[in-house]
Amino acid sequence: MKKALIVGGASGIGLAISVALAEREDYDKVYILDKKQLDTTKFSHKITSRIFDITQLDYSLLSEYKDIDTLMITAGFGRLARFEDLSERHIIDSFNVNAVGAIRIIHYFYDRLLSKETFRCGVMVSIAGFMSSPLFSVYASTKAALKIFIESVNVELLKSGTHNCILNISPGSIKGTAFNNGQTDLSLTMPLANEIIENLENGNDLFIPQYEEVYKTVLARYANDFRKEGEHSYEYKMNSGRFS
Repeated sequence: MKKALIVGGASGIGLAISVALAEREDYDKVYILDKKQLDTTKFSHKITSRIFDITQLDYSLLSEYKDIDTLMITAGFGRLARFEDLSERHIIDSFNVNAVGAIRIIHYFYDRLLSKETFRCGVMVSIAGFMSSPLFSVYASTKAALKIFIESVNVELLKSGTHNCILNISPGSIKGTAFNNGQTDLSLTMPLANEIIENLENGNDLFIPQYEEVYKTVLARYANDFRKEGEHSYEYKMNSGRFS
């Protein structure tokens, strides 16, 4: 039977992935580490929750989860704002949570990725990490760092001879999460959670939800003229109702 660790799994897409894995017969334990405690009585008995702050210096409690078969890192946050309106604390915390924390966790479990045994690992990145994202400058920068890290390490894993890799999950805005002051709604996030798990189980290294429908064209426009697409992104966000 398999065991999964979801870092940032107490809400949003992380919670949806936790619930979806708990519903599978081949998983008997789903461990959630998050800065807030999850009331697990509302969910499967397979799910346990524990407080963990990804910005803390001491990661030694991760040693208690060395027997997991699946690692998902979904912790992250962002704020839609002009760069001039962001505090220095926000900049530091953004990189510590969105990029440095994820890289540290992967480093902690890197021996499992290098193993000949199957070890599934996925990270919630963002489509914002693939292009300039005005009004999301710091958030996009953290995700761009994570994107390049994953791509670089995946080559190292390939050359080491293992079949394991890290799955970069890079969606756009996800409905049913608390990311943009919304509320967690599993009815909206479960379909995406199951798609993510399918890509994870298939050993894929990149999953961009709605790629054919939306982001293939967006990425092509960006590659053709990043300045013009940056302006388009700015106007889109300003007119979206998410920016005040």
